[in-house]
Amino acid sequence: MNSLIQLKNIAKIYQMGSLEVKALQNITLEIDKNEYVALMGPSGSGKSTLMNIIGCLDTPSKGEYILNDTNVSELNDNQLAEIRNKEIGFVFQTFNLLPRYSALENVALPLIYAGIGKEEREARAIEVLRQVGLTDRMYHKPNELSGGQRQRVAVARAMVNKPSIILADEPTGNLDSKTSIEIMELFSEIHSLGNTIILVTHEEDIAENAHRKVRLIDGLVGSDIKNEIAQNIS
Repeated sequence: MNSLIQLKNIAKIYQMGSLEVKALQNITLEIDKNEYVALMGPSGSGKSTLMNIIGCLDTPSKGEYILNDTNVSELNDNQLAEIRNKEIGFVFQTFNLLPRYSALENVALPLIYAGIGKEEREARAIEVLRQVGLTDRMYHKPNELSGGQRQRVAVARAMVNKPSIILADEPTGNLDSKTSIEIMELFSEIHSLGNTIILVTHEEDIAENAHRKVRLIDGLVGSDIKNEIAQNIS
């Protein structure tokens, strides 16, 4: 089996006083290694909740989540943190870079948590910065970089641990259209190297870059469609 992610009957219920809010209901979904999936849906559809569960930032109320052959649905907070650091690279709309750190230091940060020595940390951080085209900006701090360059640093940081999944949450939300196109081209390049990418977006043109679109409606999978381009490739 080639499945990297298996979600089986996942539900997420929030208790707000006497009210039960069903953010996710009975989600069953499989994502294979090296897939490029856009997770879509309007505000309140459950896509952020599902992203948090896939990213091991939250746990389901019911159901089972298997990531890379590990059942993560019942892990404690420390175990979830370990899985996150090892298996998932995050790219956020707001970049989430540390302002006093250089691009190189920001990218190397996850490797500190992974217990990697200084020399290897630096070598790996330099390599991924080269892959995203920022060799000449590695000693610059975030305020000395453009929005697109900051997002490239964030992408490099997501890649540095060689994760199973790159989870990108509205990665072009703070970028102009030209820079958005450049960042999406970068994701396509990363995908071609063998990475699995899950892109959370509400923008149709951004979702077109993915090879599969999963749409959520009211906490349920409304549709799950492979793009024609992906069908032609396969």
